[in-house]
Amino acid sequence: MTVIETSVTRRSDLPPVDTPLPLENGDRLTRAEFERRYSAMPYLKKAELVEGEVIMPSPTRLKSHSKPHGDMATWLGVYCASTPGVELADNATVRLDADNEVQPDLLLRLERGGKTRVSDDDFVEGPPELIVEIAASSASYDRHTKLNVYRRNGVQEYVIWQVHDRKVEWFELREGAYTALNPDEAGVFRSRVFPGLWLNVTALLENRLAEVLAELQRGLASEEHHTFAARLKGA
Repeated sequence: MTVIETSVTRRSDLPPVDTPLPLENGDRLTRAEFERRYSAMPYLKKAELVEGEVIMPSPTRLKSHSKPHGDMATWLGVYCASTPGVELADNATVRLDADNEVQPDLLLRLERGGKTRVSDDDFVEGPPELIVEIAASSASYDRHTKLNVYRRNGVQEYVIWQVHDRKVEWFELREGAYTALNPDEAGVFRSRVFPGLWLNVTALLENRLAEVLAELQRGLASEEHHTFAARLKGA
């Protein structure tokens, strides 16, 4: 006599109906559902909703992301320390629109008078004035899909460090389109939105952080930065 074993799933083996499903890379979700699932995964470090699609980055490598990220955070942190009224955030969740909830590597926002606000549940809403992303190369979605999302939502300046390509691009929003800024003859980018925020891109790419910070100090000592800081203080 042949015995056929069957498996029956008991009701008690199933998760409760209201338990959020885990996020999966490539899921197509509304922003509300994305937030519900993300909140139920406290162990998950980073996930983004870009044009309605869930993006979950691969593990972070040292030289192609973590160290460049740290260098840029140091540069922006020094600027903020000398510019009251400007706030730096690292991997903050930003609600941009119904299909896009991102976690930029770094952002600068005006605490008052800017386009962002902090929601009651402590998230950034609206486009930050400046976003910095560390990308592996020009093939990254930071350089394509997210660039269009940031442009459409009104991010004024967007900086992409393409590590493997040894390239930094700085875009400025003009009349609804991103225009690539060029460094000056000394290889220095100068922000238009944040006066005094100067970046020696040659020193950055050659891992000379002290020179990057020295150039920033020259920007902080400029008349344009003094005027900007005084205006922020008065606001």
